[in-house]
Amino acid sequence: MPTNKNILSKGIKYLSGALPLMFIGPSLIYNAFMNKQNVWHYLVLAIGIIACLGAMYLMYLGLKTIMKSLFND
Repeated sequence: MPTNKNILSKGIKYLSGALPLMFIGPSLIYNAFMNKQNVWHYLVLAIGIIACLGAMYLMYLGLKTIMKSLFND
């Protein structure tokens, strides 16, 4: 049962895209809560939440793709 290397590399690309978002999202959320007096508070908070949700989606997609490549599903 050989591994499909093309699909495996696609899954690793998804996970490598999720890695920066896992750090950027919480940093933006923290920044938004520390600067509540700023006018851009809600915009920065929304961008941080979207970045966190994007990281979770890319991690899910990456792990799903890697499992597909390993088990030839």
